[in-house]
Amino acid sequence: MYTTDLSARLRDRNMESGAASGALGVAPTVWKLGFTSFFTDVSAEMVSSILPLFFVIYLGFSPLQFGVLDGIYQGAAVASLSLFAGIAADRWRRQKEVAIGGYAFSAVSKLGLLAMTASWPLMMVVLALDRVGKSVRTAPRDAMISLSSEPRIMATSFAVHRALDTAGSVIGPLLAFLLLRLVPGGVGLVLMASFCIALIGVGLISLLVDKPQTSNSDSHAQAPSMRASFGLWSQPVFRTIMIAGGILALMTASDAFIYLVIQKNTGCSITLFPLFALVTAVAYLALSVPLGKLADSWGRRKVFLGGYVFVGLVYVVLLAPGLGKGFQFASLALLGIYYAATNGVLAAVASTALQPEMRTSGLALLNTVLGICKFVSSVLFGWLWVSGAMKTPVWVFSFGLLAAFMVSTVILGENKISWASCKGCFGCKQCGKRF
Repeated sequence: MYTTDLSARLRDRNMESGAASGALGVAPTVWKLGFTSFFTDVSAEMVSSILPLFFVIYLGFSPLQFGVLDGIYQGAAVASLSLFAGIAADRWRRQKEVAIGGYAFSAVSKLGLLAMTASWPLMMVVLALDRVGKSVRTAPRDAMISLSSEPRIMATSFAVHRALDTAGSVIGPLLAFLLLRLVPGGVGLVLMASFCIALIGVGLISLLVDKPQTSNSDSHAQAPSMRASFGLWSQPVFRTIMIAGGILALMTASDAFIYLVIQKNTGCSITLFPLFALVTAVAYLALSVPLGKLADSWGRRKVFLGGYVFVGLVYVVLLAPGLGKGFQFASLALLGIYYAATNGVLAAVASTALQPEMRTSGLALLNTVLGICKFVSSVLFGWLWVSGAMKTPVWVFSFGLLAAFMVSTVILGENKISWASCKGCFGCKQCGKRF
């Protein structure tokens, strides 16, 4: 028994010492996964950057109809298989293989779009399938990032990955714009290019990314299962993270709706619409790593909650079109700051609350909760828009976000969380590390 425990400790120590050996102290596996997401996001954003414009302006969807579709695309479809994929990845210790399946699924869906561009109902089915691919890959990929990273720089590792992912969001719309300029009406060319670029991402993770090393020293650990995954709700720290993330997501309007409100507030040409996402992505890209490093040094809870202050500022600008076009367009950058402060930071916070053998399942459960909340958020925003004026949902979401922010601040407070199960990454006064 002593020899086994000693071997496990030495293996864990070797894992920790070798985890951060790349640029910025971030593990090479994280960089490789980042470039995988870069090419995947270039492919995805070539298609998705014009979806709000296509459905609302050209197809004449009402805000409620678009809210349902956007909720399916951004939330429900993403959450659909996330938990099942996470449990399978943990149970079989096959995070890499499950992630590859998700990336491949999204790549193949691009061919479906190429064959169905003339039928918008079929297009929505294929788009939903693309998001299902995202639901399968996200938790295993994030688990691989966390298992390959040192706890002290967890937020930085996720920030590096999210920065590369966001770089794809910058390149994708620009590439689609250039292709359409070179070949007017060449939607098929854009979709074929999107498919080929997605294949590069699949190749990267398949050929270059190493499987994460996990320790099997805890023979009493519960085997991953649906029951064990839902049992994570009984863990105070992780439950608090899920509640805070869920209620804040519920009161955060979809990017698509924010872009539509800005377009109506400014009266700008619809040809500029695809560039809205570009501005947000550039701000996200520029600040992702700095805010990730700040979260590791100053406190992840503080940076995460601070990100929602910028969402509140976006709502203020949307409610005051009289401020001028400059403020309206500047709010696009505020949205990018929000993503930089919350996206990777929340994944880092959740990862450090989970044991390695349940890491993927826990992240999948969190993604499921967030996906459901995003679906409800989009439907609610669209319904409020149809039921009242354009500003009605913005007012409701503004007050809702304020309430969610106050509740989250209280429940995430250090004196409100039971630190008995904390392993030293949440700001426990005994170890001095910051959450």
